[in-house]
Amino acid sequence: MRSSFFISLLAATSYVRAHVPKLGADGKYTISSSSIKAQFIPYGATLTNLFVKDKDGKDVDVVLGYDDIAYYPKDPGHPVYNSIPGRYVNRIGHGTYSIDNKTYKTELNDGTNTLHSGTNNWSYRTWNVTAATDDSITFTIRDEPNSEKGMPGLILANVTYSVCGDRWSIKMDAVSPSVKSPLMLTHHTYFNLDAYKNPDTVKIWNHTLYMPYSKRYLVADDGALPTGKIATAEASSINDFASAPGLPLGHAQRLQGFSSNCGGGGACEGYNGYFLIEDAPADTAVVTLASPFSGIKAELRTDQPGVVIYSCNWFDGTADLKSTQGTGRNKKVVRSSCVAIEAQDYVDGINHPEWGRRNTQITGPGQKYSWESSWTFTTL
Repeated sequence: MRSSFFISLLAATSYVRAHVPKLGADGKYTISSSSIKAQFIPYGATLTNLFVKDKDGKDVDVVLGYDDIAYYPKDPGHPVYNSIPGRYVNRIGHGTYSIDNKTYKTELNDGTNTLHSGTNNWSYRTWNVTAATDDSITFTIRDEPNSEKGMPGLILANVTYSVCGDRWSIKMDAVSPSVKSPLMLTHHTYFNLDAYKNPDTVKIWNHTLYMPYSKRYLVADDGALPTGKIATAEASSINDFASAPGLPLGHAQRLQGFSSNCGGGGACEGYNGYFLIEDAPADTAVVTLASPFSGIKAELRTDQPGVVIYSCNWFDGTADLKSTQGTGRNKKVVRSSCVAIEAQDYVDGINHPEWGRRNTQITGPGQKYSWESSWTFTTL
């Protein structure tokens, strides 16, 4: 017998829209609370704008994106701006994995690895809007078998974004009704809490990052693929954001190895790695990102066991900022000028049984998959 969860997801992804909220003149759906305004488009179930209050009470758009929503599907670089890149996020090592002794091959779109399930992942899809109120919106997707190469079985999924006071919440549910399939999700959120308005720097290194429950991290190779080893960051080392609050993201810039810390043949400075979240009390902030310039503090709470930190190394200065961001002097997204924070399960855990994450990352048939995170925005 089909579960009520499966039936509700099937109905949500059946392309019958019982209630479709009115689009704004800019082509975006808007939800708001007393201190947050968030805007979305169906392409990738993407957050396009997130306005929060700075230390002076002014609205600041703290996430990256484009003014022209038609450019999201056209962008040749497709950086997965604030969207959901399912059905299996981050890297699959060497484009292979196995289920019940059967080997599956996935699209190699990141050197010798698969990134975010390939070039037809959910961040390239137009989702359905199936419900909305003034402070919440739900998107759904029906992902047919092998829509991404090497991903068996149908997946039905939805994401609900909501705002209340100073908190923005994200909740995802999914199911593979008939077969076992890889399933691991995240929200790929890019922040610059200054909205590129700091006249002294547009780089992210002046932001502070505190992850008190993330002393350990996955050691990665030159292609940002975990090797299987788990290391502990010593105090004041490059990957230390646990020993003390208020450490700048660029606290280790002068340390040997910082300029190649995220691989890329030594060309990737900063961060593109996975930090474990361990022994965190329920409903506590596990990541705190803050900016002394804007005074904005963003706190992440999540049910996921870790988080990816990516300091935007590969942006080449050609992408435009939104009209809500930047100054007359700077209107481009340059290298190391933002940080993506992605709550998720262990990267490539599907290929590392020693971590004990395979049963979490392979779902079905009929099992419920869920993911929850929230960001609270206050001031310093």
